[in-house]
Amino acid sequence: MRRRTIVPPLVSLLLLAGCTSTTAGDLDLKVGGAFGARPEIVFPGGRPAADLRIDELTTGKGSRLGDDDVAIVQYTAHVWDGRDNRLVDSSFNRGTPAAFPVGGLLPGLDRALRGRTVGSRVIAAIPPEQGFGTNPPRGIGPEDDLFYVVDILGAHHKGASVEGLGGSLEGVRVSGGARPEVSIPDAAPPHGFESRVLARGDGSPAQAGQLLVTQYEGTIWERRRVFDATWPAGRPKAFKIGDGTVIKGWDKALVGVPVGSRVLMIVPPAYGYGAPGHPAYGIKGTDTLVFVVDVLAAY
Repeated sequence: MRRRTIVPPLVSLLLLAGCTSTTAGDLDLKVGGAFGARPEIVFPGGRPAADLRIDELTTGKGSRLGDDDVAIVQYTAHVWDGRDNRLVDSSFNRGTPAAFPVGGLLPGLDRALRGRTVGSRVIAAIPPEQGFGTNPPRGIGPEDDLFYVVDILGAHHKGASVEGLGGSLEGVRVSGGARPEVSIPDAAPPHGFESRVLARGDGSPAQAGQLLVTQYEGTIWERRRVFDATWPAGRPKAFKIGDGTVIKGWDKALVGVPVGSRVLMIVPPAYGYGAPGHPAYGIKGTDTLVFVVDVLAAY
């Protein structure tokens, strides 16, 4: 759970990246570098063609992406203007991969990602009408053509879950199964932060600075009201941990927990949103929060 409203990276854009020194078909450019590393791009002179162009430079053998899946990727995004072809966004500049919901991206990116497999590198030249159109973000003009290189590192499907056991903590009870149910007692919350691993996974421990892929539910203790949850829609969400991106309680509870774990935490204001609360979620500065989090993956 981020400190404030969840905001995706600059672009809901992505693609897949690939081989070394590979000519990108009729795009007449070259993309070099190892899969998962920052690509080396040699642009030709002039502007790209007016229509959407997609090329798969490397075909992976992993899981296939479908609508409502979340792709974990490394990517770079350029404005292709035939002059400086400037970089406008990159996961490499953030230090962690990015998470992109297939079916919720720019039209050209959805077409580029849908049906691709983990381990693939894809490039796409995207005209304005397949990109941001007339309302682009800062740094991109409404008539700009875009170019992306994207390496698909992972795919997490709708409904993914730890399916862990249930358990309890300070009277809060959590059922087992793929989508846990949370029951909060009719009592005052504890004053301090507490957490418990209800089901311990067998993956690598999550490290500070990694991107965690999660399913979760957050409830306000005092009103027994769910204020945010991924399970109803089924699509996982990803957050960087250990650097202050998420609330302090998530960093404290999740760093060091093995992938595949289900974690229950009780988060007082000092470990949550503090005195300001989070009005968009209906959270007051005095509210204690309860989270159940499934740690699906770490990158």
